[in-house]
Amino acid sequence: LACSPRGARLALARTDGAVEVYNFAANYFQEKVIPGHEARSVESLCWAAGDRLFGAGLGGDITEYDLCGLSAARGVDGGGGPIWSMVANGTGTQLAIGCEDGSVKIFQVVPGGVQFERNLDRRKGRVLCLSWHPSGTHIAAGSIDFFRVIEVTSGQTVQRIMVNQQVEKAKRECVVWAIALLSSGTVVSADSFGRVQFWDWEQGTLAESHTVSTSAALSLAVSEKEDSIIVGTSTGATYQLQLLPVKLGGLEKRWVRTKPFQFHSHDVRAVAHSPSALISGGLDAQLVIRPLMEKMQKKGYDAVLRKFTFPHRRLVSCARKARLLLFQFSQYLELWRLGSTEETGKDGEVLPLCRMPEHLVQLKSKGPEHIYCSCVSPCGTWVGYSTASRFQLYRVRCDGDGVSLRKV
Repeated sequence: LACSPRGARLALARTDGAVEVYNFAANYFQEKVIPGHEARSVESLCWAAGDRLFGAGLGGDITEYDLCGLSAARGVDGGGGPIWSMVANGTGTQLAIGCEDGSVKIFQVVPGGVQFERNLDRRKGRVLCLSWHPSGTHIAAGSIDFFRVIEVTSGQTVQRIMVNQQVEKAKRECVVWAIALLSSGTVVSADSFGRVQFWDWEQGTLAESHTVSTSAALSLAVSEKEDSIIVGTSTGATYQLQLLPVKLGGLEKRWVRTKPFQFHSHDVRAVAHSPSALISGGLDAQLVIRPLMEKMQKKGYDAVLRKFTFPHRRLVSCARKARLLLFQFSQYLELWRLGSTEETGKDGEVLPLCRMPEHLVQLKSKGPEHIYCSCVSPCGTWVGYSTASRFQLYRVRCDGDGVSLRKV
């Protein structure tokens, strides 16, 4: 998930490589969908240079998305193997990527794409998460068992902190899944032991530790004012941590954890913090938007919890006369004939079938592009589908029990 800098749009990537853009100003409407591609996995999304959207993944490329043509416009090889993480600096002029080979690379955002600028200090172990200091002077990079803070101008590692020192004789490795570098100099890390930890990176010491889950803490996002953090875990729960004064009116503040919000049934792989809501996306394919009630002036439609549990595009089409259903998957279509019954009954009753539903044909799409839309004609004799670059039309003939497809 990636919130645009002004919080007006949300970009969301799915495991099949599709990217969706939601418009917050227009009632969280799904504005655009860029279809997936066999060779494109998206591990990281970020907005840069205003309203330009970039994605990076295990293919090793940095891709800019054409938000008018709804396609992946330009790709540049990152040069470090699969890319696990990518972040933009505060001004949106530079991108940092974390690679499989342990390198952190800086790219300049230029008109028409990105341009390689330089490598920062490389260490062993894949770089799973990155965070840029709001001032742009330092980058925090999380790996397995440790994270480090790199000075951008010199490219050198100025602090390396083992996250496992507190666990005596830690047998299993500790994966730093998410990291945030705050303007105060505090580094927040979320790890596979279910901990959210606050570090003073200059001293290299642990300031606070919150165990939020018995399993992994997978994702975190910080509010713009840096007084609220949302954390997603592999149990499907999300937590909010707030920076609150210890005594009413006092200057000393501590991070306080809220109760868990159990909106997901699977891993919460991505979270985002907009000015007025906490946003989470999980492996259960759901997008959940929870408004922050203290930011709401009046109780109204904006204060409602939203769960996007269904696709906004039509993935099933029906040929009513021929009693056929066409199901759309990312790389194939399935045509089914509905079952039938001779009984009658009231609404909601389950009737015995005299003929079972029948799978007639599976039509595979050729090429690496995923299917964007599809349809079956009302009479059931035509099937059409489209990818980002081409349209295919087929004639369907049902002869008794057999089905034949002819490409038109």
